[in-house]
Amino acid sequence: MERTHPRPGPPAARPGTGARTAVIWAVLRRELDRQGDRALAVLDVGGGTGGFAVPLAEAGHRVTVVDASPDALAALTRRAAEAGVADRVRAVQGDGDALGGLVEPASVDLVLCHAVLEVVDDPAPVAAALATALRPGGAASVLVAGRAAAVLARATGGQLAAAAAILSDPEGRAGPRDTLRRRYDPDGATALLHSAGLLVEEVHGVRALTDLLPSAVADGDQRAVLELELAVAALPPYRDIAAQLHLFARRTP
Repeated sequence: MERTHPRPGPPAARPGTGARTAVIWAVLRRELDRQGDRALAVLDVGGGTGGFAVPLAEAGHRVTVVDASPDALAALTRRAAEAGVADRVRAVQGDGDALGGLVEPASVDLVLCHAVLEVVDDPAPVAAALATALRPGGAASVLVAGRAAAVLARATGGQLAAAAAILSDPEGRAGPRDTLRRRYDPDGATALLHSAGLLVEEVHGVRALTDLLPSAVADGDQRAVLELELAVAALPPYRDIAAQLHLFARRTP
């Protein structure tokens, strides 16, 4: 594997980092630190315009972004060029359901799959493809929509029928017009990844508090909001009512 000189890392849990993604970056930072100065092969499934891919490339890693939207990939390419990392970012058009045919088995060290498993036709083969793409010992960062948060959001917004539907539906859907095919709780998401051959090491809540705060509060003392979000991210029940659940898993050697 390619070695690099010490380099600045991507955003982590520090003042100035948005509270909505700070938890994810904190987990990724620990994994990158664990790898030392090794330049990793990273796969970002559904990576869109490069919110994660470009900072990872700036940190010296090689990132392949798979996304179904040509417009998003065009924006990614421009963003990578503007950041001076076009040579370390590769854009591949395709969706999560076709992932198995787009990536070589055992070819990546880190895979990101954020906000994908709730929209694909069938999450099981996609999760299996994530595991297959990883080298033994490689890690997966998976972000999914949380069911409990959706129930609470609908109920507090007066949409009681939708809240009841999300609560009772096996897939956590509000009805046929729901934009998501499914929502998860920590146990269900963990079971999905486990069935794909991934060992879940950590589960955190993302946006456990930020979505509940009035905008005046959220935009006020942003450092305090960030620190509080990080403090509750791994603690039930706050973790379990987060808008999104972040699972960090590893393919066993």
